[in-house]
Amino acid sequence: MSGRKSGAPWLWLAVFFGSALEAVALGSRAVWRNGSAVLVPDYMLNLYRTQSALERTSSYGSATRTRRRANTVTSFVDQSKDEPSAESHQQYVFDLSGLSRTEELVEAELRVLRKVPSDLEKLRSSKGNLYHLLLYSCSSTGSSGKPLLLTSKTINILDTTLSTWDVFNIGTTLRVHHRVHRTTQDSRHACFSIAVVSVLTNEVVSPAFFGLGTKGQHRSERALLVAFSRTRRKENLFREIREKMKAMHMLNRSSEGRARPRPRQKRRTALAGRSGGAGTAGGGGTIAAGGTGGGGKGGGRRRTRCSRKPLHVNFKELGWDDWIIAPLDYDAYHCEGACDFPLRSHLEPTNHAIIQTLMNSMDPESTPPSCCVPSKLSPISILYIDAGNNVVYKQYEDMVVESCGCR
Repeated sequence: MSGRKSGAPWLWLAVFFGSALEAVALGSRAVWRNGSAVLVPDYMLNLYRTQSALERTSSYGSATRTRRRANTVTSFVDQSKDEPSAESHQQYVFDLSGLSRTEELVEAELRVLRKVPSDLEKLRSSKGNLYHLLLYSCSSTGSSGKPLLLTSKTINILDTTLSTWDVFNIGTTLRVHHRVHRTTQDSRHACFSIAVVSVLTNEVVSPAFFGLGTKGQHRSERALLVAFSRTRRKENLFREIREKMKAMHMLNRSSEGRARPRPRQKRRTALAGRSGGAGTAGGGGTIAAGGTGGGGKGGGRRRTRCSRKPLHVNFKELGWDDWIIAPLDYDAYHCEGACDFPLRSHLEPTNHAIIQTLMNSMDPESTPPSCCVPSKLSPISILYIDAGNNVVYKQYEDMVVESCGCR
C-alpha cells in the first residue's frame, strides 16, 4: 500500500468524492476579512461538505479512529505574478509561512488547472495528442545543475473536453523542503514549474498554448498547494482564538488616528471579551441552550436525572463568522441533571462516583453529589481562514456531547 493511501485514508476518500464533484458548479465563495476578500477554493468547500457528510453517517467510534491520521488540510494559493512565464515552462510560487511547524506533514499535492488548448486541432496535428507534464522544483538542482525533476504525468489532449485539475503528489518534496529550511526565511516560499513535452516529437510546447497559462486567470483558477497534516496533540480552538485576538489588537492599533470603519452591527463578540461575569449564556445572545436552569434550588422545579440537553452554538452571533467559514452553527448539547442514588447503569458512573453518591444519600451535608458531565464527545469539521488568509479544514475533537454520565 502506498504512503498516499495509508497516511490519511479518511481524507483521501473525501478528496476522491470532492474531485468527482468539481465538475459541478458550486460557485467559489468569498469571505470579507479586514476590508479584503478571501476566496474560498471550491476544492476546500467540496472537501468540507464531503467530510461533514461522512461524519453525519458514521458512528462515533469510527470518527475517533481518525485521530492518528491527518486531521488538518491547509490550502495555499499560487502567488506568482500574472505576467506570462518563460516560453518553456510555467512557474508557481506559494507562501508557506502558515504551514505549522508543530504538525506532522502527512501528504501534499499541487493542483493545477489545465484548460482546453486554444487551438486543439493545430496542436494535435503538429505535435500529436500525447504529452508529458514535467514538474520541477525551482529551488533545487540535480547533479547536472539543471532544475530537479520531481514527477511527471502523461496527458492525452483528446480526453480534454473540459477544464481539468491536474494533481501532482509533492509530499516527499515538501517534507524535505520544510525540514531543511525550517529555521530560515527560505521556508516561507516554495516554487515549482511545469514543462510540457510532446511524446511524438520530444519538443517542448508552450504551457500557455497547452492550456496552462496564468495570464488573466481568475483567483478561483489559480494553482493550489494542499498540505495534509496531523497534530501531535489534541487540538482545540484556543490557538485560533488567540491568533484572532492578536490580529484584532494589531488592527485596532494600526487604525488609531484614522476614522474607523462602521461596524457591521452592534454585537458583543467572544473575541472582545465580556465585562459581565462568566457563564452568562443569555445576555449577548451568543449561545442558546435548552433545558432547565443549572440550578437546583431556584424556580421551585425538581431537577431531572442526569441527561443530555440541547445547546445550539451560533458562531455568527459569537462574532466568529469573519474567520469561520463553515459551519456557522451546530448542536453541541450539554449535560444537566442530578446524579441521585441509586445511579442508573446507562450513566456509566465511575466507582468513585458510586461511592460519592452513596455517601451523599446518607449525609448530604458532608458529601456533595457526583457531577453530571459528558462521558462521550465527538468531533466536528471546521472550515476557517487562518492568520495568513489561507483556507484551512480541520477536524476538532470533543465538540459535540454524545452522552452524559456521573463522575
